[in-house]
Amino acid sequence: VDRRQRQMCIRDRYNLFLRDEFKCQYCGERFQAKDLTFDHVVPRSKGGGSVWSNIVASCEADNLRKANRTPKQAGMRLLRQPFEPTAHQLDAAARRLPLAAGGLHQTWMDYLYWGAELEG
Repeated sequence: VDRRQRQMCIRDRYNLFLRDEFKCQYCGERFQAKDLTFDHVVPRSKGGGSVWSNIVASCEADNLRKANRTPKQAGMRLLRQPFEPTAHQLDAAARRLPLAAGGLHQTWMDYLYWGAELEG
């Protein structure tokens, strides 16, 4: 897989929001996916790339407040530094979400394989 293809994975909104547990990484509030945006920690105009280590989930209000600045320039703090998650980390994050505790329709459980080992 070439570098460009790997960077394209960051554009998968669900995995980014899942990594950040659907929480704004500035205010810490949990949102539905439709109410979250991507935020480049170091803005692209300042040399920041569209890579896992530079993008976080942000609510619209905090994204607008931060604008075209770094968190330090905007007087804001990240809850945690962004990172490229492993499949295991994404799976663990999915199990911690409120929907995993009963909000998913039971018919989906067969497709999620949470805690199940595959036959081999």
